Amino acid sequence: MGYERTVYLEDKPRRVAQEECLQLTNFQRMEETIPVTEAGGRVTASPIYAQMSNPHFHASAMDGIAVLAEKTESAHESNPVYLKEGIDFEYVDTGNAIPHPYNAVIMIEDVNEVESGVLEIISPATPWQRIRPVGEDITYGEMLLPQGHILRPVDVGALLAAGQTTVSVMKKPVVHILPSGNELVSPGEKVERGKMIEFNGSIFAQMIEEWGGFPQLQPIVRDSPDDIRHALIDSTKEADIVVINAGSSAGSKDYTVHIMRELGEVVTHGIATRPGKPVSIAKINDTIVIGIPGYPVSAYLTMEWFVQPLICHYLHIPLQKRETITAKAGRRIVSNMGSEDFIRVHLGKVDGEYVANPLTRSASVTMSLVKADGLLVIPPEHLGVEQGEKIDVELYKTREEIDSSILFSGSHDLCIDVLSSMLKEEDVSAQITASHTGSMAGLMAIKRKETHIAGSHLLDPETGVYNVSYLERYLPGEDIVLIPFLKREQGLIVPKGNPLNIQGIRCLLNKNVEYVNRQRGAGTRILFDHLLNEQEIDSHCIKGYEREMFTHLSVAAEVKMNKESAGMGIYSAAKAMDLDFVPVGEESYDLVMRCSFFESELGQKLISVMSSHDFKKKIESLGGYKVQDTIEPYFLTTV
Repeated sequence: MGYERTVYLEDKPRRVAQEECLQLTNFQRMEETIPVTEAGGRVTASPIYAQMSNPHFHASAMDGIAVLAEKTESAHESNPVYLKEGIDFEYVDTGNAIPHPYNAVIMIEDVNEVESGVLEIISPATPWQRIRPVGEDITYGEMLLPQGHILRPVDVGALLAAGQTTVSVMKKPVVHILPSGNELVSPGEKVERGKMIEFNGSIFAQMIEEWGGFPQLQPIVRDSPDDIRHALIDSTKEADIVVINAGSSAGSKDYTVHIMRELGEVVTHGIATRPGKPVSIAKINDTIVIGIPGYPVSAYLTMEWFVQPLICHYLHIPLQKRETITAKAGRRIVSNMGSEDFIRVHLGKVDGEYVANPLTRSASVTMSLVKADGLLVIPPEHLGVEQGEKIDVELYKTREEIDSSILFSGSHDLCIDVLSSMLKEEDVSAQITASHTGSMAGLMAIKRKETHIAGSHLLDPETGVYNVSYLERYLPGEDIVLIPFLKREQGLIVPKGNPLNIQGIRCLLNKNVEYVNRQRGAGTRILFDHLLNEQEIDSHCIKGYEREMFTHLSVAAEVKMNKESAGMGIYSAAKAMDLDFVPVGEESYDLVMRCSFFESELGQKLISVMSSHDFKKKIESLGGYKVQDTIEPYFLTTV
């Protein structure tokens, strides 16, 4: 049976699709009884009542002696009372049962042994002093926990103290995960050209387990209608919820939604979000099936939007919401009217104000989720966010983590990752959050107080000096510190063996060479343009000049893929990718920051790490770097 390409996807509002999805449910919820000692994180199925009191006897609250209070009434400094062991008192330790007929405890510190078996006291005891009564903590028959309660470690302790050894909990909903795609291979298998490791399924499994479900990752389903049909039939008979990954869009091999319609009822195919639009929702064999887009960011978000609420609904627990903070947008963010936009952002606190800088918006970039500190949601009726505008951001991390983050903006260099790692060794709460925006953008972020430090290697063609003239021009009147960070070797990154025999800039005029450029405003781009001008080469004559990458490693990765390519970059990037390198010259790569940050505790920790012998050793081992033995900050009040 053939299937026509599904060209049209709905633009259903996300919240409408969520509500319709929940309305489809007809869960056959089940309970199970498990040992209390294994119940952490589970959800109680019914109220739990104490089977015994705690303590279930009168217990001593401290180390001392048990006495009859009335026998001590006359005790005074001027009239000591003497007590005999076994007749007037018994020794007790904290937690011991109070022997009959005693009704008070005197601390051991308040007695004086006058002879063996005889104690002297100089102050009276009051009835029931320093005794824990029956049921002080827990009383037999009281309700300990309601139904729908997620059991915490302290709850487990309370249940055991109350005599509970087993507990009735909601059985975890079984969620089948069906990865699909001919291009996928399982982790650990050989990855040939055109194949990709299937990792979304493992992400889903961890998410489902975290939310309280029981994930069952199934074998990869091939892009065949029959294979998809059989997988869906089997899983919808066995699972409470089925998640099928990829094949939910409008491609030539996106069969999933067609098979869903054959087997059951499709209520949604496409929602008004970016990313995550091509989600599909159906009911087959009385089981909810969620078709998740293949791109990891889309997949992650749609799992949160649809699968997490289903699990919470099954378990009868509320959907947890993330904390939000108000921040200002570090850059302008454009959005399309009519769709909710979900932007991953870096966050940091600069001069007492939170700043949010957007990460890549590509739905295929998993690392944008790994690196994200939070999520900005732009409503469908908005066209975007202006730079400096106040926005609400959902937090992926704690405020404490964000408050101790150092925002880095500007030119990319591998040494920033090393610096961040070594800084975290010194202070586990500190980290560098980097946005590779190019040198000029980094300086502008300093100007707008949207970053703590900027990496810059801007060459002044007239003076041959790096960075200083740019600070004077673009940061007038600002108290700025320039840290002469390191010298690094710039050159042309070429394929292993240099098959096109590229020896310098003029060799790029060869029409067989595909050049890989850096973005406008990057110091490497400015240096390359300077070299073109020096040699009177028109950039239009350089094939690929308009193609831009944002990091040295991205340039190197492109060169690695194409044996007829070259790109300007640093030696360490070429070395990391096992490529050849044609030196062009040495440049200064400096760090720029405000005096206020330089003098702060975080700023001084950063300088301390940069000044260490270990840092110098690690950086120079990357190749192509020279690090100064001592850091000599250059304080510049620009005019």
